[in-house]
Amino acid sequence: MVALVIVAHSAKLAEGVKELADQMVQGRVPIFAAGGLDAHTLGTNVEGIRKALEAALSQADEVLVLMDLGSAVMGTKMAVEMLPEEIRSRILLSQAPLVEGAIVAAVEAAIGKGAAEVEASAVEACRMPKAIR
Repeated sequence: MVALVIVAHSAKLAEGVKELADQMVQGRVPIFAAGGLDAHTLGTNVEGIRKALEAALSQADEVLVLMDLGSAVMGTKMAVEMLPEEIRSRILLSQAPLVEGAIVAAVEAAIGKGAAEVEASAVEACRMPKAIR
């Protein structure tokens, strides 16, 4: 099973993306949010990301992490480095867009695909048309 971790600069954004993805899969995929320095301050919290990764790893064989912006990526890489080396290979950082990617990833994970397949589908979400001209 693949779990998802949503990393964003805003706790509200991370929780909102998690809520939307959860709604799509009705609890069939473990999804964790790590947003903001705290509940009210924008930024990224490496310790919060590490805790989310550990929680996800405790419930799934693999973890796909979707991030919003640059320092979320940097913070996630730092959090991964804090984990024991033998479990780091179970974590995959995604290039996918945060919202669309999380929805696609949740659906793909819910049908039993592995992290690499889930990530590939999530990345393709950036090609989904939004407006017809």
